[in-house]
Amino acid sequence: MAGILVAVFWAILVSFLAVALARLAQTLKATTKLVADVTDQAVPLLADASQAVRSAQTQIDRVDAIASDVQEVTSNASALSTTVASTFGGPLVKVAAFGYGVRRALGGRKEDVPGKSPRRTVIVGRTVPAARRKRK
Repeated sequence: MAGILVAVFWAILVSFLAVALARLAQTLKATTKLVADVTDQAVPLLADASQAVRSAQTQIDRVDAIASDVQEVTSNASALSTTVASTFGGPLVKVAAFGYGVRRALGGRKEDVPGKSPRRTVIVGRTVPAARRKRK
């Protein structure tokens, strides 16, 4: 009787192991299929990503060329501005000063000179005219 009991136990154990191995085989098949599908989809994605990186590098090179051209134009404009300011700046100031002097000499008007306003003193938030200050 003990032999039959051991044989039944071994049969049940082998059955459980067979079911476990069958399920493990199904899981491995599904995993293999999943890896194959991912590989089939990843290769085109990697090719597209590589193309996008190449395109981005081309655009960056173009932007770099444009930026260097803008920098050169900016430096040329700065040099031109400095040259124009040094060439015409001094003589224009002299002409303006001469014109002002001629106007003052010929006009003789005192309208160009603003009149002096009387001095005022501020005391605790009020202004007091100079005439009232002297009376105190």
